[in-house]
Amino acid sequence: MNNFGIIFGAICLLAAITLVLHSHKKTKKIMDTLDNMLTSAMNGNFHESTFDESRLSALETKFSHYFSSSALSTQNIAAEKDRIKALVGDIAHQTKTPLANLLLYAELLQEEPLSPEAAAYADTLHLQAEKLHFLIDTLLKMSRLENGMITLSPKKSPLSPMLEQVRQQFASKAAEKGLSLSLEQTSVSACFDAKWTSEALCNVVDNAIKYTEKGSITLSVVPYEMFIRIDVADTGTGIMEEEQAKIFSRFYRSEKNAKQDGVGIGLYLAREILKKEGGYIKITSEVGKGSVFSLFLPS
Repeated sequence: MNNFGIIFGAICLLAAITLVLHSHKKTKKIMDTLDNMLTSAMNGNFHESTFDESRLSALETKFSHYFSSSALSTQNIAAEKDRIKALVGDIAHQTKTPLANLLLYAELLQEEPLSPEAAAYADTLHLQAEKLHFLIDTLLKMSRLENGMITLSPKKSPLSPMLEQVRQQFASKAAEKGLSLSLEQTSVSACFDAKWTSEALCNVVDNAIKYTEKGSITLSVVPYEMFIRIDVADTGTGIMEEEQAKIFSRFYRSEKNAKQDGVGIGLYLAREILKKEGGYIKITSEVGKGSVFSLFLPS
């Protein structure tokens, strides 16, 4: 009887070991299959196969359907991006000449001996044509950035030449409002694309001038170990705390600034440009005392 019990126990143990090994082998097979699916999906060359439920688990089949759908979605997104690129190119091409002609004829009208009323109309026409040109140009830049049509090439360069160029560009605009625009000298270098970082900084400085009625705007640089910070400090109206997270959104306009020119793209563009360079932008502000926009670039 004891021998029978021992034999029976041995048989049960052997059966258990066999079951565990079979289960382990089956699990390994499923995991290997899933691993191959994931690898193929990551490499962009996944192709769906027909699976037999007796050979592969239902989970594998679901993964297969998911990856096939993802691949189709990726193809659709790529096709949509191509269509957007073509559309942006068409808009840029089709609007360039009419806008240039509109500006040209408006300027020619301004040079003619006109009555005071007609001269005012010509000035308004020219101003609105310039605004339209700026709007279309900004929308095209935004679209190109969002769809990867613009490639930034950051490289280690001194910041001072770019900062001085921006200061000079906006000096007269600031002076027209009675504002002082100053730059604290610096010898610091950072890793940035000069053309597009200048675009981002110009948008921030233009915004500061727009919302500052008296006082000053100051550009300064603060170096850190991993980042370089460019501050644009103004003595403007300031921004309420609940709005500070919204101002970098596309097309966001505060209700209190609804009468100001603009469409709410400048700060959004600045954020997107800095993001593509590995940087970011933030704001500290107090209503009635002004704001400091800080642009962070990799050092």
